[in-house]
Amino acid sequence: MTISPPNADQGATRHLDDHRQQAVQLLKALANEHRLTILCHLREGEISVTELGSHLPLSQSALSQHLACLRAEQLVACRREAQSMYYHIADNKAERVIQLLNELYGQPETGGQNV
Repeated sequence: MTISPPNADQGATRHLDDHRQQAVQLLKALANEHRLTILCHLREGEISVTELGSHLPLSQSALSQHLACLRAEQLVACRREAQSMYYHIADNKAERVIQLLNELYGQPETGGQNV
């Protein structure tokens, strides 16, 4: 009979098991290149849909669909000012994942878009 040493990560694994579906939904939302780019732009601060669209090779309709997906996952929120809609990151988890991706694949944090 072999006795395995206690695993310090068991508690973390159990916690992730409890929130697996939420993690999957977050990763699905971030798994699209355009949504990831949108979040990178939003890390710099609130931005209008018009300005956001000028940074992306997307039609207005496609951009709206990606923003709707991010809103549905509560990763971004928006506010209306006159005729314009302004978006900002609404979930710290999205911000942290983007930061981690920058650490893994980007350059040191300089306040700009890396991923």
